[in-house]
Amino acid sequence: MATTVHTRRRHRTSRYAGYGFIAPAAVMFVGLVLVPIGYSAYLSTLGLRVSGGRTIGGPSKVRRTEVSVGLGNYADALRDSELLHSLLRMLAIGLIIVPIMLGLATLFALLLDAPRTRFKNFSRLAIFLPYAVPGVIASLLWGFMYLPSMSPFRYAAGSVGLPKPDFFGPTMIWGSVANIAIWGGVGFNMVVLYTSLRAIPAELFDAARIDGCTEYQVARWVKLPLLRPALVMTSIFSIIATLQIFNEPFTLRPLTNVLPTTWMPLMHIYTQAFIKNDIYSAAATSVLLAVGTLLVSLLALQFVQRRAFGEDS
Repeated sequence: MATTVHTRRRHRTSRYAGYGFIAPAAVMFVGLVLVPIGYSAYLSTLGLRVSGGRTIGGPSKVRRTEVSVGLGNYADALRDSELLHSLLRMLAIGLIIVPIMLGLATLFALLLDAPRTRFKNFSRLAIFLPYAVPGVIASLLWGFMYLPSMSPFRYAAGSVGLPKPDFFGPTMIWGSVANIAIWGGVGFNMVVLYTSLRAIPAELFDAARIDGCTEYQVARWVKLPLLRPALVMTSIFSIIATLQIFNEPFTLRPLTNVLPTTWMPLMHIYTQAFIKNDIYSAAATSVLLAVGTLLVSLLALQFVQRRAFGEDS
């Protein structure tokens, strides 16, 4: 009987200890994620009503009162042509960033996992280091290298007789912004894919080599199929990161006049909230973007899983 009571107490203590371990993360999730989302949803249903005015011979008395507007802010956001154009630009730049970034990350992971690759530790660190650089600092560094008067790339092109590229031109600005995002994101995805490769039993690769497979064939027919779960995860992460792109164009905007304040959806929200002082419309746009990000992530997850694993028959 005493043993049973002791066992129950130990199980109860272990359960409470588990709650204690997850409590800090749960508190931070509620305070930093759920509460701001709820407050944004609340603000999105409000608006300002201006009343009063200048009386004859008296001072001006203007009152601004918060009133409920229901779904009016959402209707205005859905009719906002600038928001639509920013979403289309985000889609276009995502089509540039995601395939190139994942392709380079997969290539580097496979090369680092090859048995004859030298300087693996140095190469892995060198590829990962750009991810450790904050996005704003990376954008500033690349922005100065894009400037016509300071760009080493323009100097190198001119020294060999090639046309000097205009990185802030209307066309090349897409590649300039995408380059910063790719430069910073390849390292993270490479580490995820490389770690997944190292978790695969080496006997599978050895068996393929004994059967006469070259390193290319081992990578193509053995490693890549086994990397599918990791590729699905990195694809979803990359899509979500693209939907939230902000630092790169926002930091480059003072250096060029081809980037408007509403070039990306998050820049549009920033302009509404902090330049136009319309926090209610900004909150509604934020909620719509969050819901859209969730839906796109779910649809992309299903699509990538079907392409990677095939339909269940």
